[in-house]
Amino acid sequence: MRGVLLRWLVLTAAVLIASWLLDGIHVTGLFPAFLAAATLGILNAFLRPLLILLTLPINILTLGLFTFLINALMLKIVSEVIPGFYVYGFWTAVLGALIIGAVSWLLNAFVGGRGRVERTSYIDLQKRGDRWE
Repeated sequence: MRGVLLRWLVLTAAVLIASWLLDGIHVTGLFPAFLAAATLGILNAFLRPLLILLTLPINILTLGLFTFLINALMLKIVSEVIPGFYVYGFWTAVLGALIIGAVSWLLNAFVGGRGRVERTSYIDLQKRGDRWE
């Protein structure tokens, strides 16, 4: 449970950073950012895999670049559902999805499997005999 809450906070921070960096993404407060992060997490867990499966031929032809457009679509859907979170324009959504994905990936690199903040290197895993995942 702690890991889910920590990742939710990380996604909220990523949404706030994207709104700070891009003029086309506007968040009216902290509560809409929390709601947007929660909705984005739910959509990414349930709807995104289905969309990736349905668009698999296009995704293969574009060498995975079509996934960025799916991420932008998820961000636009969240902006239509959550009051106080606005994304103006599709290309702004694409840039916002890139920023949110990069910031989220960077911050989640420090969150362990059980929700603890930790730093794991490849060398540490070799010493313990674990696999790199």
